[in-house]
Amino acid sequence: MLAVPEMGLPGLYIGSSPERSPVPSPPGSPRTQESCGIAPLTPSQSPKPEARAPQQASFSVVVAIDFGTTSSGYAFSFASDPEAIHMMRKWEGGDPGVAHQKTPTCLLLTPEGAFHSFGYTARDYYHDLDPEEARDWLYFEKFKMKIHSTTDLTLKTQLEAVNGKKMPALEVFAHALRFFKEHALQELREQCPSLPERDTVRWVLTVPAIWKQPAKQFMREAAYLAGLVSREDAEQLLIALEPEAASVYCRKLRLHQLMDLSGRTPGGGRLGERRSIDSSFRHAREQLRRSRHSRTFLVESGVGELWAEMQAGDRYMVADCGGGTVDLTVHQLEQPHGTLKELYKASGGPYGAVGVDLAFEQLLCRIFGEDFIATFKRQRPAAWVDLTIAFEARKRTAGPHRAGALNISLPFSFIDFYRKQRGHNVETALRRSSVNFVKWSSQGMLRMSCEAMNELFQPTVNGIIQHIEALLARPEVQGVKLLFLVGGFAESAVLQHAVQAALGARGLRVVVPHDVGLTILKGAVLFGQAPGVVRVRRSPLTYGVGVLNRFVDGRHPPDKLLVRDGRRWCTDVFERFVAAEQSVALGEEVRRSYCPARPGQRRVLINLYCCAAEDARFITDAGVRKCGALSLELEPADGGRDSTGAAPGRREIRAAMQFGDTEIKVTAVDVSTNRSVRAAIDFLSN
Repeated sequence: MLAVPEMGLPGLYIGSSPERSPVPSPPGSPRTQESCGIAPLTPSQSPKPEARAPQQASFSVVVAIDFGTTSSGYAFSFASDPEAIHMMRKWEGGDPGVAHQKTPTCLLLTPEGAFHSFGYTARDYYHDLDPEEARDWLYFEKFKMKIHSTTDLTLKTQLEAVNGKKMPALEVFAHALRFFKEHALQELREQCPSLPERDTVRWVLTVPAIWKQPAKQFMREAAYLAGLVSREDAEQLLIALEPEAASVYCRKLRLHQLMDLSGRTPGGGRLGERRSIDSSFRHAREQLRRSRHSRTFLVESGVGELWAEMQAGDRYMVADCGGGTVDLTVHQLEQPHGTLKELYKASGGPYGAVGVDLAFEQLLCRIFGEDFIATFKRQRPAAWVDLTIAFEARKRTAGPHRAGALNISLPFSFIDFYRKQRGHNVETALRRSSVNFVKWSSQGMLRMSCEAMNELFQPTVNGIIQHIEALLARPEVQGVKLLFLVGGFAESAVLQHAVQAALGARGLRVVVPHDVGLTILKGAVLFGQAPGVVRVRRSPLTYGVGVLNRFVDGRHPPDKLLVRDGRRWCTDVFERFVAAEQSVALGEEVRRSYCPARPGQRRVLINLYCCAAEDARFITDAGVRKCGALSLELEPADGGRDSTGAAPGRREIRAAMQFGDTEIKVTAVDVSTNRSVRAAIDFLSN
């Protein structure tokens, strides 16, 4: 490779082949950080992605943590019996006589910021605090959505507790994950005392599929801080996409473990009041009797009975309806091994169960005044939590055919605080408000009609249905006949009825697993045992770097022209690594070569850009944004020259990037010495 022309800027060479000539970075163009200016080669045709089998780390047990917006839990299985999934033992607290396999995503820290408790314990302790004392404690709930909604997420992003105090979000998440780590390891020690702790646990964290790379990296950084794994053992931690995990679990299910919503009995509001899906596949059974060998092979391969009844290549959709988001994915079943292929990039939006909670809060604001609700939340945070818990209990009983009103208890402190603030009681506020479907009962409760409760669901439920319908209209997913409704919000009879009413008439079969609230958690355990089950994914965005290219009149804009040493170059060209919606197989690599411009250069940072469009031409185009940086940490060349005799400044660093996994990964090697180079992609430094 040629030397960089003297321009007063340090350079870097980039390209697909070492035969290309380097081009200097022009002054003022986007460059890499820390004065490591990028001097790219003229882009050549990208080499065909190479598939490389992912390296599997050794482990004895998989522990999956389903970190949800409203509730969280963990489960595990041993490598010796991977499909025997052990759920966590009963949590402390909660409703008496009820076995809880998840706990509320509530974290309580002391006034000094130290960990106190998590889940039911945190909720109950905070409830019992004196109102004045509670103002000093830091109570966090439903904080997962902050990571998705923050557009400029960094390691310094702050979270606000119920009392208004803030602390770094990374510390909040680390406290929660550390709690799950200690809880899970204690249970593992009790079940298997001889199990060594170090290097034997593969941890799996679930995240929504619609989360962008910064949010995924944030969860990994929180896991490092919590001590789940070290950076040196990063492969012991997997990030699982929630609808993918549900899909992996659903493909294992037998017919009797599924419920077809089209068989709901009139007026039914609970799961279980539906006929088996078995009868719906009688015709398929008759056809498959003629090819029994295919069915037997699928069942013996570990694929569930339902999938054995489906034809090879059949397509289905998974709608993960959680507390914070709805997450949609479309998979195709592949023979002969039952692997899964993603047909369209993950989609969805903020249409989780918390939307119903926000609608209730808006209702309270209409009745009692927005300023009063804000003041009450700030000055009586524990009482506000009590009110949300009371609403949550009634929300879970709502159904489209339910008869009778729903009573919601108002905490005494709410009633007393309102009288002191406004000079009249809550009953007077109800009479004066324009809300005529909420009454005041003689028992001191808000009395809501079922129609009023169902109205609170409508904006969120309609958002979910519209997302599903928009996805079904895509040409890439034509032929989908089966929809799995999963996630905690999928337990809602209101949601089930609305989805079936809207989509059942279109011929879409809506199916709900019996253990719908645990589908993602169990699937995450199975994913941890065999992460290669999802063989092909779709890239959600287009990724690449900014380069220079030879200027072509009529093709390149005049304002991109740069003349240097008599040669004409086009600046800011977007060299694409992978395109949005491109199918990328697990293990496929996109390779690029880089050459340090200065002898002894120890670090190279290359800006990465992304966009939703597939045809972006320049990094200055609308929608293209800097999203991260590729970092290469270089070791000094031995003796001033490498093994080929080349000067150290001319050595080639070959980076291999993988876009087919749940996280974008990169490795690098020094071509001249064949030594690994420390490489990483940072999406949180913007």
